[in-house]
Amino acid sequence: MTAHGDTDVVITGAGPTGLVLALDLARRGVRALLLERADGLFPGSRGKGLQPRSQEVLDDLGVLPEVLAAGGPYPRMLAWEGTERRGEWDMIERSEPTERVPYANTLLIPQSRTQELLYARLTARGGGVRFGAALTGLRQDDTGVEALLSTGETIRAAFLVGADGGRSTVRRALGVGMTGETVDPRPMLVADVRISPGAVADRDHWHVWRAADGGVALCPLPGGDGLFQLAATFEDADVDTTPEGVRALLAARTPLAAEEITEVPWASDYRARAALADRFREGRVFLAGDAAHVHSPAGGQGLNTGVQDAYNLGWKLAQVLRHGAPAALLDSYEAERRPVAADVLGLSTRLHRATADGDAPQRGRDVQQLGVGYRDSALAVDTRAQGPGDAVRAGDRAPDGPHGDGRLFDLFRGPHFTLLAVGPAEPPALLPEQVRAARLTNYEPYGPGLFLIRPDGYVGWAGARADASLDAYLAAVGLTLAGVRA
Repeated sequence: MTAHGDTDVVITGAGPTGLVLALDLARRGVRALLLERADGLFPGSRGKGLQPRSQEVLDDLGVLPEVLAAGGPYPRMLAWEGTERRGEWDMIERSEPTERVPYANTLLIPQSRTQELLYARLTARGGGVRFGAALTGLRQDDTGVEALLSTGETIRAAFLVGADGGRSTVRRALGVGMTGETVDPRPMLVADVRISPGAVADRDHWHVWRAADGGVALCPLPGGDGLFQLAATFEDADVDTTPEGVRALLAARTPLAAEEITEVPWASDYRARAALADRFREGRVFLAGDAAHVHSPAGGQGLNTGVQDAYNLGWKLAQVLRHGAPAALLDSYEAERRPVAADVLGLSTRLHRATADGDAPQRGRDVQQLGVGYRDSALAVDTRAQGPGDAVRAGDRAPDGPHGDGRLFDLFRGPHFTLLAVGPAEPPALLPEQVRAARLTNYEPYGPGLFLIRPDGYVGWAGARADASLDAYLAAVGLTLAGVRA
């Protein structure tokens, strides 16, 4: 059967990228159909680190309190030789929150739990996931995209987003290539294991056993139910992902007995690879998350980069679909996100290889994604004279800070744009309905001037005063002035 005009956007893949995009579109009044080939959400802990910038995204989407309650800090690493302790260290650099950066540290939370909380928020907003529905093909023309489903249906939409993982059906259907390399040829295992109480020395450390035939690491997962994430490397060996194989591995490489592994809820094998899609867009079809870039797990960048993809694309689709923005606005998605993904891939690869060589560099600010920006984007317009090197410019992340009885992030939260007037700068009397104006007497990170904050928390336009360049910027993102500025 065939249905036409069923929805505005079809999204394939209900992982973190697809769920964030569906949630963002839902709050913007955009009809989105989220498809997932599996019968339920992904069950494992795989992407267990939420970087500070992703926490800011979840703050904006209204789900961060639940995420923070379900997660916790990364534990210190503890090396073992058999039952003997051989030293401990912090793999994750610790930072104190500041006015500019309220979420300063990577949060440990299983990917499955993050997805459950995003899904709950999506359903609360009237959205959902169509489980057991796989994309089998697609067709597009000048007016829309037809998604062919495993159920026999054909769904027509204005746009389609492939967030369906590293083996993306959407990417293959588009004929888009992936350019990359093998980061580490050794097979690896990652699994969730539940261990008998007291069998592991404590749940306050990330336990590591090194061996010539491959190491083992057990990271305690938040929740207090005895669950750990197991990561293991092998030297030219087949990886047995069965519960019996996982138990045998731990019994062979650690002091644990096989019977002390009470459950293996999830296990997977892989080889670390880094690859970047040659394009992130083909006509009305976009690629996001692992469908667009595949990472080594080192540094916890893959899930977080996908979340940022979705956050960048969501507001742009909504502006075109709901507010009459020029279709050219969508060109900025690939222009902004592909260079970021390329940089992050390089970072993940360097961290992985350094760790494999025994260096194990500490993960610091370079993995937090707070420094990601778009200064070279066509959507970054700054008409002010160049200020100090650390001054906020168009294209930068908009820092948090005090505002009235709350914070700037409280002001930015929601699907709107914000025009922030700092110091003597005066906001215009007439603004589009989607733009909220606010004033700050003074705040050093910004300096004096006007700052138009995009819905994804980046400074889009900055100037000493409102002028024709602001009008042009508003028009480019689909914002119509409520009147004529003198």
